[in-house]
Amino acid sequence: MAASATPKAAGPSLVGRVTRTLGRSRELTLIALMIVMAGLVTAGAPQFLSPGNLGQVTAMAAIIAIVAAGEAMVVMTKNIDMSLESTIGLVAFLVGVLLRGSLPVPAAWAVGIGVGLLLGMVNGAVITAFRIPAIVVTLGTLSIFRGIVFIFAGGKQVDVADLPPGYTDLATDTILGIPLFVIVAAVIVTAVALMLWKTRFGRQIYAVGSNAEAAAILGIHSRTVTFAVFALAGMLGGVAGVMWGIYFGTIYATSASGVVLQIVAAVVVGGVSISGGTGTVVGAALGALFLALINNALLVLQMPQELLQAIYGAVILIAVSADAFLSRRHQVVAREVRA
Repeated sequence: MAASATPKAAGPSLVGRVTRTLGRSRELTLIALMIVMAGLVTAGAPQFLSPGNLGQVTAMAAIIAIVAAGEAMVVMTKNIDMSLESTIGLVAFLVGVLLRGSLPVPAAWAVGIGVGLLLGMVNGAVITAFRIPAIVVTLGTLSIFRGIVFIFAGGKQVDVADLPPGYTDLATDTILGIPLFVIVAAVIVTAVALMLWKTRFGRQIYAVGSNAEAAAILGIHSRTVTFAVFALAGMLGGVAGVMWGIYFGTIYATSASGVVLQIVAAVVVGGVSISGGTGTVVGAALGALFLALINNALLVLQMPQELLQAIYGAVILIAVSADAFLSRRHQVVAREVRA
């Protein structure tokens, strides 16, 4: 009697394959979540997907995406920069004052970005020279930079009327139908992503975050890399500050207060591990867009904006918990393979 053929194990279902693919890519997961959220919100508020509304959402998301790209590099080295919101506010106010004083627009932008770079270098120098934890240093400079803005502002503000005619139109201008801010953010995020992927310095950033001791054995100077990423984060914070002033027009000494929570949430939800050594700036940028859509969804659904801070905090906790779970899971699998 012929032996019966052994039945083939059924392959994974379509849902299983999709779930597995999404689980391996934070970027694809965020895109899927945004599509689902857009469908659900549009059912209750059809204006959510209108060109005008999406233009506002993507413009603000572009600003956060740029500064999140800088924060992502810092977090990849197992550090964090809590001062970036003050950098944005200081640069936005400074550029506004310079423009009010009739300085040419390109020169004012260059000064603002240069100041952002300088502030980032201050953070990096203090952290690397004195070997103080980054969170302690940047919480201190968060207050120092904000205090400088208050002293500089002297209780005054920069109004739209103080800026060159048509200056704030840049926030809504488009090229081939694509918002200018989105193009700027896409160029910057792509450039940073290519730098991390293709250059020796990019590989050093991941190496320092993964294992600083092993990186040192390979001849990588972790303090130099750390200084550089803080400087770059400050420079991108300066770019975000310039764009913040364009977007809002009226600039206060308190501009960008509280934004650091959104920046960190974008980085973490985008898949950059706080343990360092993993993640992408593309994920951080998508995280910024995801949070901007949540913010706008609350507005169009007329839900309390007080929920937003709670949502940011919850997003951070969920993302960090998921990363910790996956890290432990990978360690268990690795031990089983070695055994």
